[in-house]
Amino acid sequence: MATKTYTGVFPIAPTPFAENGDLDLDGKKRVLDCMIDQGVDGICILANYSEQFLLSDQERDTLADLCYGHVRGRVPIIATVSHFSTRIASERARRAAKSGAAMLMLMPPYHGATLRAGEQGILEHFARVADAAQIPIMVQDAPLSGTVLSVPFLARLAKEVPLVSYFKIEVPGTAAKLKGLIEAGGKAIVGPFDGEESITLMADLDAGANGTMPSALLPELIKPVLEHHRAGRRKEAMAAYARILPLINFENRQCGLRATKTAMMEGGVIKSDAVRHPLEPLPPLARAGLLELARELDLIALRWGK
Repeated sequence: MATKTYTGVFPIAPTPFAENGDLDLDGKKRVLDCMIDQGVDGICILANYSEQFLLSDQERDTLADLCYGHVRGRVPIIATVSHFSTRIASERARRAAKSGAAMLMLMPPYHGATLRAGEQGILEHFARVADAAQIPIMVQDAPLSGTVLSVPFLARLAKEVPLVSYFKIEVPGTAAKLKGLIEAGGKAIVGPFDGEESITLMADLDAGANGTMPSALLPELIKPVLEHHRAGRRKEAMAAYARILPLINFENRQCGLRATKTAMMEGGVIKSDAVRHPLEPLPPLARAGLLELARELDLIALRWGK
């Protein structure tokens, strides 16, 4: 079992597309370089904010190979391997581990609006993925799966499948759930993270989170919040958080995954902020509001490629 503990800011890498919808592989390399220059502690690939649900299996493999080859160990990579099929999730996990992923992230198995697994099926799903990969696993607990993962079940999962030791909680009441999970799971809970663009970060840090998984919009400004909090400088952490919260809120409520692409296009990181249909482009009003807030903070993404 891996002994290294991963903490800090692990943003999700967006997937750039050309205007015609093709993968922009050169742009993807620039995204990764920009993120490393933002000072991230690691990078998550092929997640929902990477538009993984709009990628073919072949495109997933192409992007994964590019990421491992281009990052070349400069920072650890978390690979998302979610799938309803335990067999497919395990195959993705095995491939990711062999290619150099430091950790895996996956949601509980679900498909569509109603197809779910029970707790025993979820436990077996994660156990088989862990057995296939033999690297740490992060559970993504998010409303998208439509699956309620209780604190007692998550603690049981961590204890019965020791490689399942990281938990990205992004549900209503995240702080309370993180606190409860840490108390119930004890030493089995190695990495309590939050997500959802770090919108509840201070409360989650107070609850015991030691990492966060936001977008790649402003990780260089999120990181000081964690560093101040970890060092006991609560006043400085609160000030740093208050400064960036309007932009995080705007991203979360008005833009979603399109925010990072828009900022990176504005800053010359990528050529296009296109998303694949049926997702829609960011409306002009939202785009203007996003960039107004982003410019006030002088984001690296806005000037990296200029």
